[in-house]
Amino acid sequence: MIASRTRAVVVLVCAVVAGACAADRDDAIQLGFAAPLSIPIGQSAHRGAVLAVEEINRSGGIGGRPLELDARDDQMERELAIEIATRFRDEGKVVAVIGHLNSGATIAAADIYNHPDHGLLEISPAATSPELSGVGEWTFRVCPTDLQQGRALADLAYGRLGLRRAAVIYANDEYGRGVLNAFAPAFEQHGGTVVARDPFLAAVMEDETTLDPYLEHAILAGADALVIVGVGEEVIDILRAARRLGYRGAVMGPDGLADLKDAGPIADGVYITSGFLPDRPTEAAQAFVRRFVDRFGEAPRDGAAHAYDAVMLLARAIREVGTDRRALRDYIAGVGTVHPAYEGVTGTIRFDELGDAVGKDVDIGVIRGGQIVTADRTDV
Repeated sequence: MIASRTRAVVVLVCAVVAGACAADRDDAIQLGFAAPLSIPIGQSAHRGAVLAVEEINRSGGIGGRPLELDARDDQMERELAIEIATRFRDEGKVVAVIGHLNSGATIAAADIYNHPDHGLLEISPAATSPELSGVGEWTFRVCPTDLQQGRALADLAYGRLGLRRAAVIYANDEYGRGVLNAFAPAFEQHGGTVVARDPFLAAVMEDETTLDPYLEHAILAGADALVIVGVGEEVIDILRAARRLGYRGAVMGPDGLADLKDAGPIADGVYITSGFLPDRPTEAAQAFVRRFVDRFGEAPRDGAAHAYDAVMLLARAIREVGTDRRALRDYIAGVGTVHPAYEGVTGTIRFDELGDAVGKDVDIGVIRGGQIVTADRTDV
């Protein structure tokens, strides 16, 4: 799924303020951004951050100073994420980082950002693994965790859909294991049975037949729910293989399944949990979606909405305490306790002592005609 490691791609986003590019301004405030910029989930999250930067700069910046976004492609690789984090931390230009996007890269980079004498604030818009909770005082996230998404999937499968036998095919990484370890006990507590728990490594999947033995076992075991946990092309391959082998039951999974909306009619009816869906019925969410579509010609993914909120929250923090790294970190840590919670397009953001955004909603979506929309009573 991911190309072999190369030098990180650097994209310097310049927002026009009074006719000048932010990159040409010595007084620009620089935010780092790290994500897999070569694939859709990373591109959408980047666009969410860009939109926020552009809107802030059109309104005069922060205290008259423009924002500048230094975006780098970590390709979802741990080593590259560490390299990028080290540059952000040590070059001294970046006051805070939005990123990384996937759990593995975020956890790897957290060691760099949480240096005991030289920390740098990072706010992930999409890293969901429970292993990230409390990883360090400089690390935060604005998205729901795998614990929340896994429980939501279990509630959906057993309670709303009436399913009783689930098979889980999951990426053997922090993300996949996190969802499995949340879904399985919750489903079993409801009274369901997990008939198969099979890991895969995207790097060794030669084609969609690689997982045939796992899927055949799930079908023979009478699975009526197939839970897929992964990101990118491999989830499409798993779905195609399952249908080819005759599986006709329900298919569901967490936010990494967003790419399935582009897989054609085979994906219609797949359920997806998410921290944000484009049809969220709030005024703030719908206004954001309209602006995003007008700017980029496509609907935002959940990572885009969370990245937008992360930039806007950081802008509020900078207005309050300036650009000192420690002051920014301390302000963010107090959001929802010492300082007011932030009302964003993804909902209310407040942080606990582990750096998690507490109380964030998990939406249940379903794919219809190439779009992910909120599931309603007619879908269950």
